Amino acid sequence: MRRKSWWSSVPNARSEPPRRIKVQRRGPLLLEGPVEVELEDGTVVTSDRFRVALCTCRRSRRYPWCDTSHRDRA
Repeated sequence: MRRKSWWSSVPNARSEPPRRIKVQRRGPLLLEGPVEVELEDGTVVTSDRFRVALCTCRRSRRYPWCDTSHRDRA
């Protein structure tokens, strides 16, 4: 018998659990994928990977994806 999760009993709740975001002090935001990211200009970029690293320092040449450029000046 399958147990109900807490989010399945909440009215108007999504059928999926919430995405987890891991915040690191000197690094990217790590998200469980797949994700869609809407940039400031309205462009939407997607990644279907199981874990995605979003740049928070804006040094990445592949922004919004982290390319570890933050390590050069950390």
